[in-house]
Amino acid sequence: MGSLVKDQATALVADIKLRGSLLGTGLATLWLVHLANVLVAGSLNAWGIVPRTVDGLWGILFSPFLHGSLSHLVNNSVAFVWLGLLTMLRAPRDLVRVGLIGGLVAGVGTWLTGGPGTVHIGFSGVIFAYLGFLLTRGWFERSVGSIAVSVVSFLGFGSMIWGVLPTVPGVSWQGHLFGFLGGILAARVLAPPSSSGAKSTKKRRRR
Repeated sequence: MGSLVKDQATALVADIKLRGSLLGTGLATLWLVHLANVLVAGSLNAWGIVPRTVDGLWGILFSPFLHGSLSHLVNNSVAFVWLGLLTMLRAPRDLVRVGLIGGLVAGVGTWLTGGPGTVHIGFSGVIFAYLGFLLTRGWFERSVGSIAVSVVSFLGFGSMIWGVLPTVPGVSWQGHLFGFLGGILAARVLAPPSSSGAKSTKKRRRR
């Protein structure tokens, strides 16, 4: 009994460390890149998404790590911590998987639809991917826990949805919109097979 409790405690500590490591690594990367960008007078912003240009395709990979100001970085960092923690409630790897899917959809969507001659930077597309994932996860998973997470996320961060609309000049609403859609896609793709679906499959095989 004592060894079982010890093993469970060890596993819990390891799980907490993993979650903290993922969040910490993400935050450190954002802040270190911003510091480097400040030191070179913002010249790294040229690696942002420039819609419908060949060179602008690189921005799909690099733009999430670039920020135009300290306040921009701080706002995204705070949102990343809170939404990241909620995203990892089921599994720590969801933070990475949702971020990759949402970031890719946000980047491609922005590259295709952004205004000509504009440059899009910032982690907001990934932030909105986490939001889209959390708000729709309950619908796709249909479990009490996932529905509760969706409700809590809506109550805490639901007002962010307005960010997908072109209401604020200078803000990449395209990144927000496609990031949000990428998060919904991630919720659909990452949802575990339902027990009812498994049963119906078995029935079809018996016929």
